[in-house]
Amino acid sequence: MNNKYEAVIGLEVHAQLLTESKIFCGCSTKFGNPPNSNVCPVCLGHPGVLPVLNKKVVEFAALMGMATNCEIKEKSIFARKNYFYPDSPKGWQTSQFEEPICENGHLDITLSDGTEKCLGITRIHMEEDAGKSIHDLGYDTCVDLNRCGVPLIEIVSEPDMRSPEDAYLYLTKIKQIITYLGICDGNMEEGSLRCDANISIRLKGETELGTKTEVKNMNSFRNVEKAIAHEIERQIEIVEEGGRIIQQTLLWDADHEEVSPMRSKEEAHDYRYFPEPDLMPVVVSEEWKAEIAKNLPELPEARKARFISEYKIPEYDAAVLTTERPLADYYEKVISVTDDYKSASNWVMTDVLKIIKEDKVDITEFKVSPENLGKLINLINNNTISGKIAKSVFPEMLKEDKDPETIVKDKNLVQITDTSAIDGIVDTILDNNPGQVEQYLGGKETVLGFFVGQVMKESRGKANPQMVNETLKKKLEEKRTGE
Repeated sequence: MNNKYEAVIGLEVHAQLLTESKIFCGCSTKFGNPPNSNVCPVCLGHPGVLPVLNKKVVEFAALMGMATNCEIKEKSIFARKNYFYPDSPKGWQTSQFEEPICENGHLDITLSDGTEKCLGITRIHMEEDAGKSIHDLGYDTCVDLNRCGVPLIEIVSEPDMRSPEDAYLYLTKIKQIITYLGICDGNMEEGSLRCDANISIRLKGETELGTKTEVKNMNSFRNVEKAIAHEIERQIEIVEEGGRIIQQTLLWDADHEEVSPMRSKEEAHDYRYFPEPDLMPVVVSEEWKAEIAKNLPELPEARKARFISEYKIPEYDAAVLTTERPLADYYEKVISVTDDYKSASNWVMTDVLKIIKEDKVDITEFKVSPENLGKLINLINNNTISGKIAKSVFPEMLKEDKDPETIVKDKNLVQITDTSAIDGIVDTILDNNPGQVEQYLGGKETVLGFFVGQVMKESRGKANPQMVNETLKKKLEEKRTGE
């Protein structure tokens, strides 16, 4: 980016709430049902029907407000956002406008250089989703109204972001919080988490905001980052060439990594908001607020800090393990079985996450139970098996979640710790490799690794590595001194 300019970025994030029924009726919110099957007269906007607010939507919105340091308003009201489009059969969207449920929040991000940054949240409000227009079936536009009335919260940031990295980290943090709260699955590909970006540029040092554009159609976190970077560069190029920025809505094309105009300011909607006459104001009393707050889980930053202080694991480990609530839960179940916190962290971060990534499964679908992983770590620590043998037991556990002690017993993998047995193997290896013995005695002590490898091979990996090292050094030293 040209150093003369700075970007000013704000994000509008829509999160689809994990309620079983819609915001104003009893229809299912299940994704993937046949088109126009999750509908009723209320969400289809038939004359004479009346909406009834889903209590769970209010509680989820308030939870998100609490988790992002917002003021939870005692009174908020719904409004009609009027527009005419095939995917909105009522002719309006029921949303919140002047009096949202949550205001004046913030969250903190940590930049790649370690800098902490506080980003403001203007508001969080409740609203219903629209239907879906389908244009790519080879004939006329079709409309699926299953999504009509599905509950959303919209999280509107302050224009505090100055780079694509800021926006990426903010969005990542929002996803982390909503999934920790269990109010949204955060799936951008399925549209349950959507993000629009408002972007402008100005000369560094200026305080007045420039003309902004709105970028839509970004369906992944990396696409959000790429689209914002592209739009900043596009605006700078226009200004540098003497042009002016037009306020317009742009669509991001991920395949070609470019934006194209959707509508200009002149074509922008005048939504003519007015209070929804069919819904009473939402009143969140102090008593209700206290009840909602009881459902607040330990949030990611607090859990990360606790992992560092309580389990004495590095900050990097704690950050990885608390990325998602189910992963943090899995780790804590592992260490309920073993007190080797660092080994548990290593196994989860490497072996477990590797399989999850390769198989494209969720941690909740992972075949090895945390209890059995904890038992495997204990088998290493009590010298029943070596770390190397554990790596061969783990794939067996993946086939079926079987107790590792049973696998070790059935396959006769118990580590050899009998001194006389190890002595006998070591003597055989030293007798069979006189040349290497001479090299070691001549000062080439790196040959010790060769002997260790031969002993482990002879014992089929079952000899205790520490005992093997000690025995080899002892016997080689005896040869050196002629004892």
